[in-house]
Amino acid sequence: MPASCVKHEDHTHVHGENCGHTAVKHDGHTDYLHDGHLHPPHEGHVDDHAYSVGGENPASCTPRHNCDSHEAGHIHGPGCGHEVVPHGEHVDYLVSGHLHHPHGKHCDDHGRLATA
Repeated sequence: MPASCVKHEDHTHVHGENCGHTAVKHDGHTDYLHDGHLHPPHEGHVDDHAYSVGGENPASCTPRHNCDSHEAGHIHGPGCGHEVVPHGEHVDYLVSGHLHHPHGKHCDDHGRLATA
């Protein structure tokens, strides 16, 4: 678990195996995607995490990214059907194992995301 503890206030749901939320690998532990947050259980509470920008998960523009994982013209945003993943200071959407970021008229590819 990272040294910093960022407690998510007023969280009563218990995350764990079969809790109903997508489990993802993050910095050597498991987090759960829940309501636009990345939640790892931590010492009797839940922390609020985000994927760091860089390495395998850049935040660069990839205008030539061709994704056949969703229909052409699909717009990522609230209610689009893809899970929200906090990534640095922005949010991405989980699409077939990788992070999509809406950018103008295209999606940027912000790297793979390993599910647990």
